Amino acid sequence: MKFNKQEISWILYDCGNSAYSMAITTALLPVYFGMFKAGDSMDLGYFNSIASIIVAILSPILGTIADYKDTKKRFFTFFAILGIFFTAALTFVPFGVWQMLILFYVLTVVGFSGANIFYDSFLVDITSNERMDKVSSNGFAWGYIASVIPFAISLGIIALIGLDEILGYQLSFLITALWWGLFTIPFFRHVKQVHYIEREPSPVKNSFKRIWKTVREIRKHKVIAIFMLSYFFYINGVGTIIKMCVPYAQVVLGADSMDMFAMLGILLIVQIIAFPCAILYGILAKKYSSKRMLIIGMVTYIIATIYAFNMNSITDVFILGAMIGSAQGGMQALSRSYFAKLVPKKQSNEFFGFYNINGKFATVLGPFMMSLTADITGNGRYSILAIIPLFIIGLIVFLRLPSDKLVNEGS
Repeated sequence: MKFNKQEISWILYDCGNSAYSMAITTALLPVYFGMFKAGDSMDLGYFNSIASIIVAILSPILGTIADYKDTKKRFFTFFAILGIFFTAALTFVPFGVWQMLILFYVLTVVGFSGANIFYDSFLVDITSNERMDKVSSNGFAWGYIASVIPFAISLGIIALIGLDEILGYQLSFLITALWWGLFTIPFFRHVKQVHYIEREPSPVKNSFKRIWKTVREIRKHKVIAIFMLSYFFYINGVGTIIKMCVPYAQVVLGADSMDMFAMLGILLIVQIIAFPCAILYGILAKKYSSKRMLIIGMVTYIIATIYAFNMNSITDVFILGAMIGSAQGGMQALSRSYFAKLVPKKQSNEFFGFYNINGKFATVLGPFMMSLTADITGNGRYSILAIIPLFIIGLIVFLRLPSDKLVNEGS
């Protein structure tokens, strides 16, 4: 399958912002934060929740306004630049001033997540329903493999300077910001809004009216409502594992006894594993349906989460990472394309705003539950048990959704 210029530019943005996901969300920032706060890495779950709440509140409002003609690209540009700028700014936070580090981190999350509202909704502008699964899957797949490059460079610098030296981590934040910015340029140049609503007077006031109208429409569209309920639960688990896997491993295996550099290297390998698996999910979705592949992904996560509770060595981290890597990109990609087929194209931002708020409020709950469970029990290992039911509930609800054929016919 050949991709056109807009599809390629859209996929390339995933190559850029996936470097942020890897370095800031998953791997290096959590380790760096643990150095700032003397090992209190599980506290990062609370700050992840704060950032997610901010994005969740903004999402439906921004999404509704951005459906107007020539508006979506402007919102995307603002949030992408916000995220890139403050990712670079993490480099210059004085060591020990963890409050400033958290402030800048929260702003990077707002920028990253805010840009993704509009990035995801551009899927309806750059391709057709028949190509959505493949394009979306390739976005995540190439994002995974591309993020390996800046992350590997960062690991090399950290190894050269020293794992306990802050300079290596600071340079990695700067490298991540530069990589993200570079791969955003084609998106700025070539991706255009095709589906839109004509401008009208009092756009902010009318946007709130449309939010309420969308809420009512979601209730009327039974399939969309069921999907969003299921998505709320299972994406909670997916997002929580992405954000909390390093703090969890540090607590369970012991930050002192665990070879942190080896674990970061394993995360690098996981990205490589995720690359073909994300593409494979897109191929198999065409053959067997995206619904069936999403079910397989949820079952994989349930098994992986149970395995995480019993892990005792760095080898277990590798096995766990391989299981997660096999399903993570495919689930995110197919969830995005499945939802894109359901929503009215001219209101794609509006509906993707709720899609995003759904996911963000979910990722508020997961990290908070893990951190709270660790505090209550006094044992970080038990924190992982808090998210297992969320995958199970998400799967049960998801089983009520129609087949891909019926979804495409209804689009």
